[in-house]
Amino acid sequence: MILLTPGKPTPLGASYDGHGVNFTLFSAHAQRVELCVFDDNGNEMRQLLPSRSGDVWHGYLAEARPGLRYGYRVYGAWDPAQGHRFNPAKLLLDPCAHRVEGVLVDSPLLHGGIHEPDLQDSASVAPRSVVVDLHYDWHDDTPLRTPWGQTVIYETHVKGLTYLHPELPAEIRGTWKALGHPVIVKYLLDLGITALELMPVAHFTSEARLQRLGLSNYWGYNPLAISALDPRYATSPDTALVEFRDAVKALHRAGIEVILDVVLNHSAEIDLEGPTFSLRGIDNRSYYWIREDGDYQNWTGCGNTINLSASGGVEYALACLRFWVQECHVDGFRFDLASVMGRTPEFRQDAPLFTAIRNDPLLSEVKLIAEPWDIGPGGYQVGNFPPPFAEWNDHFRDAMRRFWLQQDLSLGEFASRFAASSDVFQRNDRAPSASVNLVTAHDGFTLRDCVCFNQKHNEANGEENRDGTNNNHSFNHGIEGIDGTLEVTERRRDSVHALLTTLLLSQGTPMLLAGDEHGHSQHGNNNAYCQDNALTWLDWQQANHGLTTFTAALIHLRQRIPALTLDRWWQEGDGNVRWLNQYAQPLSTDEWQSGIKRMQILLSDRWLIAINSTQEVADIVLPAGEWHAVPPFAGKDNPVILTVWHGPAHGVCVFERS
Repeated sequence: MILLTPGKPTPLGASYDGHGVNFTLFSAHAQRVELCVFDDNGNEMRQLLPSRSGDVWHGYLAEARPGLRYGYRVYGAWDPAQGHRFNPAKLLLDPCAHRVEGVLVDSPLLHGGIHEPDLQDSASVAPRSVVVDLHYDWHDDTPLRTPWGQTVIYETHVKGLTYLHPELPAEIRGTWKALGHPVIVKYLLDLGITALELMPVAHFTSEARLQRLGLSNYWGYNPLAISALDPRYATSPDTALVEFRDAVKALHRAGIEVILDVVLNHSAEIDLEGPTFSLRGIDNRSYYWIREDGDYQNWTGCGNTINLSASGGVEYALACLRFWVQECHVDGFRFDLASVMGRTPEFRQDAPLFTAIRNDPLLSEVKLIAEPWDIGPGGYQVGNFPPPFAEWNDHFRDAMRRFWLQQDLSLGEFASRFAASSDVFQRNDRAPSASVNLVTAHDGFTLRDCVCFNQKHNEANGEENRDGTNNNHSFNHGIEGIDGTLEVTERRRDSVHALLTTLLLSQGTPMLLAGDEHGHSQHGNNNAYCQDNALTWLDWQQANHGLTTFTAALIHLRQRIPALTLDRWWQEGDGNVRWLNQYAQPLSTDEWQSGIKRMQILLSDRWLIAINSTQEVADIVLPAGEWHAVPPFAGKDNPVILTVWHGPAHGVCVFERS
């Protein structure tokens, strides 16, 4: 028998105070809530939470300690037409749990029922919440607050980055210990990275469909518990939180921020055929967007959509984000399918969650990056997020690929994207850094695959190559696949160099996909979400060290150019930028719209980017002055002064004025 006293309604989740544990659970429509506690033998003890404050149920268990395993059974109406699916036969996870034990298996016991409740008890297979002691000695760790103008983001996967690294101890590869190891930290510093953007590290699960195919979810965009670390990235589940914090602390000591990719838009409960393990059974109507017929709005393509406009959803999201910032010292977030955050259900810049984040003294100070779309009506919202959000800019991605690989983009459109897409982002007091520029990301081709494949090759995913986008703007340079003749290989190298140069020397916030600086290939798979294997892990022993050196030199060059680091919009005559043709003259209207794809970009009146994206060698007449090529286009002590650059086909070079 467990004896609960009233406790208090805040904070959400299970909170250990040194003497016992306070339990809270939001449910606006529940009739009563049972706390279920499990002993070391798996025996379940239940007691009703004794108090309710507004829509929060709560109780305090004296002498309870960290490590206690628990869950909930929630009683209420079964009325599918109204969106109510309460079913106390199903053991439910605490949505704000900071640790989860067990995996979500493909079991009929987890099915809650569609028209009638499924009365089979799920406790034998359901994951369980675990009470956590949040105490940790951060020593002198403080937020880095790297200015946006100096930020260079490296999108990576904890396991993919570290699992095959030969210099890491075998027992820590693929874990947070590897992420914070001096070998990895030094590599990131040498490369010039200022912020790691980690693909989801919150506890996630593999979809039942993947389990049946013998595959697993690798990326992590199928959340089980958004405030709990996934144990697969820890050397031991018991030390996951400590290991993660240690990694953050080590990265901070090196001056590297940590940004987490978070999934607030849907849960792994999927559609009505999916498992009932948390939100559906706690308060289905409050947590999800429900259609008039009682089914889910599927604006995410994942079966359900979290309602982040209602008070319960807002507080759920805020509790998650505050945990990662306050208890784990992360420096920001990238929000998956972030248009869901602004749905009311139409997208609004003053949506409740946006307003709450902007008014939160903790969350308003960290880096916030939106993936500015979902698949629902009006879901494409690039440029429409309110400050302080930055956004992934797919206009930049598509334009740079088209310019260099397909050569069907005007100089004017190229320049617009190069100048932080001011036509899209220069509004509402937003800075150029609001445009997060990328040419690749986890979702899509790697950089090497962009120059080696015209078509996606996703057969290994078990969907007959139907998954993944067909709109890749890629070019295989005449041969499909990573192998090719010497001529093809050299042309591909030139294209990769051109894409990296324009990515890392454009105005805005550059984001580099981990492995692009290695020459990593996924052999044409542009949707490798279920490939937890050598296809996605970086092979450090096969890395292209010349390309890595090239990339590092570009990043270090970027930090020297005020026009890129000051994070101010370029204005006519301000000395930040001049756009010139191949004869060092201002571009005419005709050249902007339909001219030959050659130009020069003069930044801060000192650095000159010369571009020849045509298929012919061309002479580019440099502006008046003494110009010499700089790394990575020439050696550090290059004495050669040029007045004309003999630009190779698909070539780019950067010069500095003496």
